[in-house]
Amino acid sequence: MKPPGIPINQEIIEAFNSCEFAQLLGMKVTGVWDHGVRVTMTTEGKTGPNGGAAHGGAIFTLADHAFGIAANMGRERQVALSATIQYISPASGHLEAIAERISGNDLCSLYRVSVSAGDRLVAIFHGTGIQVNP
Repeated sequence: MKPPGIPINQEIIEAFNSCEFAQLLGMKVTGVWDHGVRVTMTTEGKTGPNGGAAHGGAIFTLADHAFGIAANMGRERQVALSATIQYISPASGHLEAIAERISGNDLCSLYRVSVSAGDRLVAIFHGTGIQVNP
């Protein structure tokens, strides 16, 4: 699922897959392409006090993790400058976050992350990355 262009950086994928926080929450990279990534996680053990739905912090973390990977798949490394999320519906079960670069210049990039539970959209996250050591 990788269009031609920038080679996929396996070291970045491994670093994000093996970080302690990702392992604690069970987040896994399941697809990568130029400036894009798919990350999955279940909501088991991540519910809040809202009737068994996933905690908003867990959903934000999944989206932020996908954003971080996507923002570092290119030739330049980026860190988060800002991030926002809009929660659309409660989530349970298997979640999937798809992050894609939607705009950018030599210094900053904007990423959109869609978080879904099956066919149901759960949240939309926007993250702005800024290049490290421009």
